[in-house]
Amino acid sequence: MEKAEILKRAQDYIAAEKDERFRKEVEELVAKEDIKELEDRFYQTLEFGTGGLRGIMGGGTNRMNTLEINRATQGLANYVIKAFPEKAKNGTLSAVVAYDSRNNSDVFGEATACIFAANGIKAYLFNGLRPTPELSYAIRELKADTGVVVTASHNPREYNGYKAYWNDGAQVIEPHDVGIIEEVNKVTEVKTISKEEAIKAGSLVLIDKEIDEKYWAMCKEQLFRPELIKEYAKNVKIVYTPLHGTGAMHVEKVLGDLGLEVITVPEQREPNGNFPTVAKPNPEEAPALKMAVELGEKEKADCVMATDPDSDRFGTAFPDKDGKFVLLSGNQMGALLMEYVLLSRKEQGNLPADSTIIRSIVTSAFGDEICKKYGVKMIECLTGFKWIAAVEAEMEAKNTGTYVFGLEESYGYKVETEVMDKDGVSAAALCAEMTMYWRSQGQSLLEHLDNMYKEYGYFEDRAISQNFPGMEGSAVMAGIMAKLREEGLKTLGGKKVVQIRDIKTSTVYNPENPSEKTTIDLPKSNVLQFFLEGGTVVSARPSGTEPKIKFYINSKSEVAGNCDKCLATAKEEAGKLCDAITADIKAILDAAAN
Repeated sequence: MEKAEILKRAQDYIAAEKDERFRKEVEELVAKEDIKELEDRFYQTLEFGTGGLRGIMGGGTNRMNTLEINRATQGLANYVIKAFPEKAKNGTLSAVVAYDSRNNSDVFGEATACIFAANGIKAYLFNGLRPTPELSYAIRELKADTGVVVTASHNPREYNGYKAYWNDGAQVIEPHDVGIIEEVNKVTEVKTISKEEAIKAGSLVLIDKEIDEKYWAMCKEQLFRPELIKEYAKNVKIVYTPLHGTGAMHVEKVLGDLGLEVITVPEQREPNGNFPTVAKPNPEEAPALKMAVELGEKEKADCVMATDPDSDRFGTAFPDKDGKFVLLSGNQMGALLMEYVLLSRKEQGNLPADSTIIRSIVTSAFGDEICKKYGVKMIECLTGFKWIAAVEAEMEAKNTGTYVFGLEESYGYKVETEVMDKDGVSAAALCAEMTMYWRSQGQSLLEHLDNMYKEYGYFEDRAISQNFPGMEGSAVMAGIMAKLREEGLKTLGGKKVVQIRDIKTSTVYNPENPSEKTTIDLPKSNVLQFFLEGGTVVSARPSGTEPKIKFYINSKSEVAGNCDKCLATAKEEAGKLCDAITADIKAILDAAAN
């Protein structure tokens, strides 16, 4: 970008931004003529990705700030008014707004609610921070037309975000996301009103326990064995961390109502947008659970649980025979929960013939093998839980299946139909019951997981990612994906690539005969998948929420027999294969970085 264009964009922003904090940041950068930093802040405008609007907080069009929030909300309001003209005419449009514990989330949430109110859309605003799944639940419960939660989910402290939802309680997808962006780009004026005026006029309503209590009850209603819980709960101890987020009041309440002893990590219980005890408040990453695991070992807990700041992701660790806690991956917990749901439904005679489970394309095929045993259909969808919700909604509309579970490798699970997003609170309740069930069967969770491997095969998964920030980084990631598309891969980790699936072009082909392509029925997305001989799948995907590219390894190894030695051999083989694939991927990333 030319210097003159960068400075013009900066001046336009300064003129439009009413929040003094963010405006001053840009004014100081202009005064110092810090063109490199200004270019990063203005080379693009934030757009909706897999997680909605998300970015580093600060002044600029490529940052999360009050101006971007205001424009996004005005554009969303304009789109909603056009989408529901009769309701707009009758003055019956409504929206629900929630926010998490991140810095500025309350400011952004209130600004969002006030803009809705000023545009004739009745705004229901939670009177304090709330989890993302409760926002989805509230939209459906209040029969609202749209909703917003201000959160950057699991991202580092400098981030914030804005997730837009539709009237079904799910995050917006095509055509709504595209339509909203178009409206946002056309915004020249933002209508707003003060919070006090809106409340007085009845166009803004504060909500709290009337939704909380219904949501808690719903989470508990998903459970299968209340009598078993009563019997075993008093002997089960759980250590939990909300990672300074929204989860404490909800997970403690739901699990406490079940009679479980919940010990919350005291240093991480209180909401804090600076996340002082963790670099990244992400239960996917072991350092985030370090304090919880240490407390779990001290308390001799049966389970360690964690939710991310907006409580949609759910992480776990369980003690081995020596009392050392082992962290489970999203794929492992997803398979455990899914099997427990299917087993319970079958035992109780409540497994419909058209039962369907939905997983993302980068989630392990471990669950596919479980589905085969129970005669259940597995459907793949794009990455991001909004796509799981979209498939569920389509099934319901067309009566093509009964939803029983949804999962994705990034610690996202959903058993209920009342929420149309992943739910860490209901997952915590289901996991607690599952732990008690397998204890009643004389197995720990880790022992049962090994038994599942002996039955279904051993599945190991790894994720490799590398950050490429800024405009240059975006070009590097685009180059990696372009090269992989043009040249393909013949082998990975010494295994032959037998099939390549390109989600961007909706095609599948054999790399030995790339001209013969077949089409696939998935929405287009910038993802490449390499299927290896033996069943291992490697996926390449630039993140929709962070400046990084991710590679997912979902390996599969046969277990030669129902014995511990057989499983150990399979684990060793899988480890060697994943190591070899990881080395190949790192070589690709290093070559691009240099």
